[in-house]
Amino acid sequence: MNSPQNCSAVVVGAGPAGLAVVGNLLEQLGGKVAWIDPIFQGGRVNRKYREVPSNTKVSLFQAYATAVQPFRSVINNTRIPSPFSTMAKLDQEKTCHLHHAADMLKGLSDGIVKMDQVMAYRGVVTAANLAENTSMWTVRIMRRDSLDEFEVATPRLIFCTGSSPSQVSMPVSGLDIRRLDLDVVLKPSDLVTYLPRDIPQTVAVVGASHSAILALLNLVELARSTHPQLRVKWFTRHPLRYAEYMDGWILRDNTGLKGLAADFARQQLEDEQLPQSEAGRFITKVDCGGGQEMAQYKQHLPSCSHFVQAVGFTRDPLPELSVDGESLQLEFDSESGGFHDGKGRPVPGLHGAGIAFPERVVDPHGNVEHAVGFWKFMKYLQRVCPQWAASQ
Repeated sequence: MNSPQNCSAVVVGAGPAGLAVVGNLLEQLGGKVAWIDPIFQGGRVNRKYREVPSNTKVSLFQAYATAVQPFRSVINNTRIPSPFSTMAKLDQEKTCHLHHAADMLKGLSDGIVKMDQVMAYRGVVTAANLAENTSMWTVRIMRRDSLDEFEVATPRLIFCTGSSPSQVSMPVSGLDIRRLDLDVVLKPSDLVTYLPRDIPQTVAVVGASHSAILALLNLVELARSTHPQLRVKWFTRHPLRYAEYMDGWILRDNTGLKGLAADFARQQLEDEQLPQSEAGRFITKVDCGGGQEMAQYKQHLPSCSHFVQAVGFTRDPLPELSVDGESLQLEFDSESGGFHDGKGRPVPGLHGAGIAFPERVVDPHGNVEHAVGFWKFMKYLQRVCPQWAASQ
């Protein structure tokens, strides 16, 4: 393997966080920024969630797209019509489907990878080792097209590698029930072909999150149109929770229902609405609160054909990381965006951002949440990236 090429930073991942890191570092650093992703097409947002209605106002997507000079340069040099001009024409105070945001990400990425300061590698990071005496990372990259491996050396390594829907074990064993991927349920064009139309099906939906409510909405739309024999059992432990706009801040900003999901929940899923609503024709709510969760599963799951969980997201695995050849145990520090090792010591030059490594925030009522969203990532990175750039 040839000697590693030096660069000022290595950024892994090209979703909204990875793109935002690159944009910020281009403003902060001299030298080359290596950017690594298999396809540079907007990450999971574009691959999986184009059909999902956002819980973010259009104006905040716009704020993200214009937050740093490299992004503004891409927008100014892109012919109209473009994803940026389309976004600008939308109602800025309303939400939109994520395909608008995904196209914006792709448009920005297309421009950023062409910049002279960016070394874009289509591939994956397979390993990275920190030389403690020099505080330099040697990052091994496998190309997507040829599977050849090569190395780059950098003082800064930033992971924006994303998360996937969490899966926990089936609560009742021995049942003839198929697990249904949440990503499929959140994409109606896939869901319509996945479930059979001509036989009775009952889908168990677990959770009351934003994703769970959207899953219920998509299943109801299917039942009232192409799949009339489809029914849903909705397992939930607590009442529906909504984001509430307070005086200058938002209660449950990162955990409460917003946008289309909130409208659907208020109008059709609340206890006083469900029996008379259209959704109530297809959904049976199963109350799992008060310690009766397992009993409810045992009673109701045997009649279900499919099972989908909407209970959060789990960080995707990182590649093998080491210090002087010894495996590295990591703990993320959401205040700085850095990491500590197993002994609590800061790991030089290693950082993270995005849904896998979000900022921890505390609201005026003392509630702790993790800030997830395009504009939230950008605001966080505008705070921490100058520290990352100055650290070497």
